[in-house]
Amino acid sequence: MVAPRWLRLDCRRCGRKQRPRYRKEPQVRGAGRVVFAAIMLLIVGTLNIIYGIGALDDANIFVNDTRFVLDNLNTLGWVLIILGVIQLTGGFSLMAGNTYGRVIGIIGGSLGAIGALLSIGGAYPWWSLGIFVLCIYIVHGIIVFGEDERETGRAAGV
Repeated sequence: MVAPRWLRLDCRRCGRKQRPRYRKEPQVRGAGRVVFAAIMLLIVGTLNIIYGIGALDDANIFVNDTRFVLDNLNTLGWVLIILGVIQLTGGFSLMAGNTYGRVIGIIGGSLGAIGALLSIGGAYPWWSLGIFVLCIYIVHGIIVFGEDERETGRAAGV
C-alpha cells in the first residue's frame, strides 16, 4: 500500500527533502550530576592554583593570626598548586568519562564531605552543612553514573 500524497515527507516533483528522523538516545543515569561534578572540579582546581600562586608570592590574602599545619606559605602554595593540577586533570577526565576522573571525583567529594562535617562547629554551621550535602550529592551521582547500562548488559547476557 502506498502512502497518500499528503502523508509523504518528501516530494519528488518539487525537490523538498525528507525531514531527518532523530533517534532517541538512551538516557544514562547520573550524567547531569557527573557533568556538574566535573565543572565543580574544574572550578575548585582553578581556585586552588590561584590560591597556591598567592601563597608562593607571600601575598596578604592569608592573615597573620592563622596557624598553618605546614611550615610556611611556600609549602602551602606548592601543595595547593599540585592539588589544583590534580583536580583540573580529574575534571577534564571526568568530562571525558574516564575512570581516573571518577576516582578523583569520589575521593575529592568524600574528603570535602569529611572536611565540611569537621567544620560544622565553626562560625558558619549552615554553610558547612550545605557543603556536606553538596559533596554527598556529587559522590552519589558519580557512583551511580552508568549503572543502568551495566544492568541492561547483565540482563542481555553480555
